[in-house]
Amino acid sequence: MAEQKVALVTGSSRGLGKAMAIALAEQGYDIVVNYARSKTAALETVKEVEARGQKALLVRANVGDVEKLRGMFETIKEEFGRLDVFVSNAASGVLRPIMELEESHWDWTMNINAKAMLFGAQEAAKLMDKGGKIVGISSLGSIRYLENYTTIGVSKAAVESITRYLAVELAPKGISVNTVSGGALDTDALKHFPNREELLDDARVNTPAGRMVEIDDMVKAALFLISADADMIRGQTIIVDGGRSVVL
Repeated sequence: MAEQKVALVTGSSRGLGKAMAIALAEQGYDIVVNYARSKTAALETVKEVEARGQKALLVRANVGDVEKLRGMFETIKEEFGRLDVFVSNAASGVLRPIMELEESHWDWTMNINAKAMLFGAQEAAKLMDKGGKIVGISSLGSIRYLENYTTIGVSKAAVESITRYLAVELAPKGISVNTVSGGALDTDALKHFPNREELLDDARVNTPAGRMVEIDDMVKAALFLISADADMIRGQTIIVDGGRSVVL
């Protein structure tokens, strides 16, 4: 009998993280469902995973706090003793013009978006004795200017850079590391953007593919990178934006 596969998706109580957790459950993975605040929403993800016949382990942890992050991996070790996939999806950020940014805004965003990927990958690698896959999540604000997006954009650029370093240093352990970067997604996260409608209109009008990127598009790209078909793709950021970033 094949050994059970285990995947951790951080921030999997809603949006892209929830969709990733469910998709991996459909592929036969037991899922570690991580959340920071909304236990009710996280329990919905647990229910969806279990409905697909897979185990779900619910762990509350603010991934921007390394001590809590490490505690989560301890729990995974105790429960499963292994990890095959780590999707560093949890994200947060402060949307302000540059002149209104404070040090706490910078630290909060960098910790949850970038530090969590680095130290999460460290801990994940210790549980990936037989190799594994690590996937980060980025956005176009890492390479383009988006209004009020400084802290998030810079933190996502860090994620893309960390991806390259991790890919090289974890390769001898049989671990592949890549990142999926998306165009504007109409998720709960976007509701916090003061210029939300403008971003959505831009995506609708200026995406060469003729439609906006949807959560499912991001999920499919991540699942491809997690699959054996993508074993020779390492350290890359795959942009899923329907061509939006290649037109002015």
